[in-house]
Amino acid sequence: MKPFIRIIIAFAMSFAVLPAAAQIVTTVEHEEVVVNSDSIRRAFDSGPYFGLYKDNYFIFGCPVGEKATKHNSNIKFQISIAQRLTRSTLPFGTYLFLFYSQKCFWNILENSMPMTDLNFNPGIGLTKPLFVRNRFVGKINLIVEHESNGRDGTASRSWNRITLGGSILVDPQIMVHGKFWIPIIDGMENKDILDYCGIYQFGTAFTSLNQRFGLAVTLVKRRGWKMNYNTIVELNYRIFPRDNQYLFLQYYNGYGEGLLAFKEFHSMLRVGLVIKPKLFSDF
Repeated sequence: MKPFIRIIIAFAMSFAVLPAAAQIVTTVEHEEVVVNSDSIRRAFDSGPYFGLYKDNYFIFGCPVGEKATKHNSNIKFQISIAQRLTRSTLPFGTYLFLFYSQKCFWNILENSMPMTDLNFNPGIGLTKPLFVRNRFVGKINLIVEHESNGRDGTASRSWNRITLGGSILVDPQIMVHGKFWIPIIDGMENKDILDYCGIYQFGTAFTSLNQRFGLAVTLVKRRGWKMNYNTIVELNYRIFPRDNQYLFLQYYNGYGEGLLAFKEFHSMLRVGLVIKPKLFSDF
């Protein structure tokens, strides 16, 4: 399949799932935006529910401080979706989901426009929405996931994780998140992947009062006692007030941005478009 056809199919999938979150609404109380807990419960209970999981973006850029060339510039895009698998609520108020994310690096300026690294990340797990005093305050995920680049030989990269993560709204405009994992490394060519892709992550996301502007910072702790982190800073601006499409800037500093070159240090600045989940993004 040609690269541009892959892009068209991927973005068609992203736009197709936008209506899935339309039933989640917000209200205004004392000049604060408050998520309606009843609409959240209906969104989870009226499944099967198909929608966005992580951010779906399409961005282009080059290393910070370098002149853009066909050798150091590329497109990075991510497709991420979630499908609820059960109609009824499971014990402890949880829901079973199937997750799938796909991340690709596309050297569009080179001859034949090769896709140099394609990472597949399926998973299955439980999600529990959290309510305090009848207000939705976040969720917890317990997921078994696999990540690989689908290649063989010395270019093969793969590992598995059991992840426990949570996202908490400490304020209507501020969300904090964290994720820890138990790794199961089966790839012969990436036994030291924790030294580069990390052992846990945490971060925060801020949204303006009018819901037009957002800022997110994520830190991924690499293995070891040193203060060594992969850092991701993201800015987004909503293009139209009622849509969830944003102008998007992402700065990545560290290792492990893609599986094939996970040992290479990258300091990349890219801009483009992002389609975000209705409430907040998973990381």
